[in-house]
Amino acid sequence: MITLYGMGSPNVVKVYIALEELGLPYTVAPIDVFTGKQFDAEFLKLNPNAKVPVIVDDGRVLFESGAILLYLAEKTGKLLPAEIGAKYEAIQWLMVQMSTVGPMFGQHVHFTRFAPAGNDYSKSRYATQVHRVFEVIEQRLATTPYLGGAEYGIADIATYPWARNIPVLLGADAAAKFPNVMRWVATVSERPAVKKALAAVDDVRARTTQFDKAEADSLDKMFGRGQYAAA
Repeated sequence: MITLYGMGSPNVVKVYIALEELGLPYTVAPIDVFTGKQFDAEFLKLNPNAKVPVIVDDGRVLFESGAILLYLAEKTGKLLPAEIGAKYEAIQWLMVQMSTVGPMFGQHVHFTRFAPAGNDYSKSRYATQVHRVFEVIEQRLATTPYLGGAEYGIADIATYPWARNIPVLLGADAAAKFPNVMRWVATVSERPAVKKALAAVDDVRARTTQFDKAEADSLDKMFGRGQYAAA
């Protein structure tokens, strides 16, 4: 039985989806990041970087969502092609998510939702970078049904939790710019395992503190600001 430590963020949603797609039995250990539980000593033994998700599988501890997806795919022989060329074509799109989609979208959300006034440059920069990377993904999905190629796999699972939020976080006009992305989002959303995963995510969200209910000191510690800033 795999134990998944996490909450409802997109990086954790990836792992929920992969576990459901693969039919692997798992249990969830909620980590209430908006009350600072990721900094507890017991959790830091699992991930010294104080981030979710983490999985524990038969005593093996893994953190970082991309590494977890690769591990689960190789463990089961599913969601990642076996042939080396196709395998690394899929992995490169997984890396686009890890290196650009997640970090840029994450910073966009941070400066839109959590930063004080006067950050117009930051908001513009990260919104622009999110648009830019989804322009690239839009072109990719114009030529292939899935990000990794002909078959659905971990590159799609990694990117979907972010892309499904485009209409909410970037607006309807932005969504209209990316018809292939939105078509792909709709296709992935209809997968039974994805529906089951999102229901499980809703359950853990109900058991953890949401960002708009977090105390100021918890947010400061989480974001490394105020008395927790290094400089």
